[in-house]
Amino acid sequence: MDELTLRPWGSGDLPLLHRANAPAMTSHLNGSETDAQVEERHARYLRLNASGEAHMSVILEGGVPVGSIGFWPVRWRDADAWETGWFVLPEAQGRGIAARAVALVVAQARAEAGERRMLTAFPGVDNAASNAVCRRAGFAQVGSLVEEFRGASLEINEWVFDLGEAASGNA
Repeated sequence: MDELTLRPWGSGDLPLLHRANAPAMTSHLNGSETDAQVEERHARYLRLNASGEAHMSVILEGGVPVGSIGFWPVRWRDADAWETGWFVLPEAQGRGIAARAVALVVAQARAEAGERRMLTAFPGVDNAASNAVCRRAGFAQVGSLVEEFRGASLEINEWVFDLGEAASGNA
């Protein structure tokens, strides 16, 4: 198993977002974005990283970019929390990369926690792979809800990880 590392999102990472915008990769997200929306998301990642507001990273396996993961501040159930989200390119799926990357983000979020004691994730209810990643990483499913995402309703599961609990080693 190649070493998995994270590096901050950089100016040269736009092609990674374009690759992730394929229909097979966005079927659980109400479909693909336009090129302009992908470019805006790339600019937003750069802006948020530069300001320290978010922590967007490229997932590297053996030094090769295979996906992205990040965490950013949210208000969840009347409390300040972090939210995480990720993607892994099709050719790298099925090897536990997302779960290993989530474990790295849990460690980063713990270090940045401050008043934010919870890390949340909101995969679509029909996204079996991402829901399994949450379960494997030690998140607890606490509900589901319907949100507006990319112009349509999306039913999502609410997963939460208590950053104050001792590391469980589940990931």
